[in-house]
Amino acid sequence: MKTILLLGIAALILALGGCTTAPPSKQASTPSRGGGYYLDDGPEANPPANLDAVPDAVPRKEPLLPYANRTYVALGTTYTPQTTRQPYSEEGLASWYGRRFNGRKTSSGEPYDMYAMTAAHPTLPIPSYARVTSLATGKSVVVRINDRGPFHSKRIIDLSYTAAYKLGYLGHGSTRVRVESIDPDTYNTQDKALRDEIYLQVGAFSRADNARKLLDRLKRQLDIDASQARMVFEGNLHRVQIGPYASDDAAQSDRARVRERLDLNAVLVRRD
Repeated sequence: MKTILLLGIAALILALGGCTTAPPSKQASTPSRGGGYYLDDGPEANPPANLDAVPDAVPRKEPLLPYANRTYVALGTTYTPQTTRQPYSEEGLASWYGRRFNGRKTSSGEPYDMYAMTAAHPTLPIPSYARVTSLATGKSVVVRINDRGPFHSKRIIDLSYTAAYKLGYLGHGSTRVRVESIDPDTYNTQDKALRDEIYLQVGAFSRADNARKLLDRLKRQLDIDASQARMVFEGNLHRVQIGPYASDDAAQSDRARVRERLDLNAVLVRRD
């Protein structure tokens, strides 16, 4: 009887889902056969109709939570979260989690809201903010890190249902992304609300890998922060842009630098 009970507990542990509450109370699972989501996870029967209108998370200064940033063990692996905000950039697979965890307590102590712009990450500070960019389409979202996971060797972040929806990979279960930390001190949301955003467009490509090569070149040769360069998928092209800039003069100054160092002619573009 004891053996049967132990086997039952082991099976239950293997069946649990991908993110933790207080690190780590839930274990990673394998995706459903269709790859859309974890086991019986997924959207509610009648999700809101206006998910496209859900705004990105707005980075702001928040005190880090000591209890959510302690070293912990999940599935035999030890994780040591950052206890200070540091630059971070990594590429890998993003998964997502939905109704199965909706309302459950996250590692931050807050209830998980599948319709908010949040994410789970194994080691980024809680709370903190990150930009997640799809490497397939160039679309990006800004999310607030308030949970731990995913505990899977090939996945680097678990997005909320809505964040995954906005990146366009709900039906696939996972997609390749770039995750970049955001410093609230340099994320000027007030200026963005008061003016159109000014960017320099350095190139436009039909292939995403060519756009990524130019992005890497910009970061290397112009010595710019990763958050200043981005890839936007628009009009069937992957557009490589630098910015936003506070003024046309600031953009023109960098335009001359791009021409001098990279021998490329960038153009000014405005985005609403």
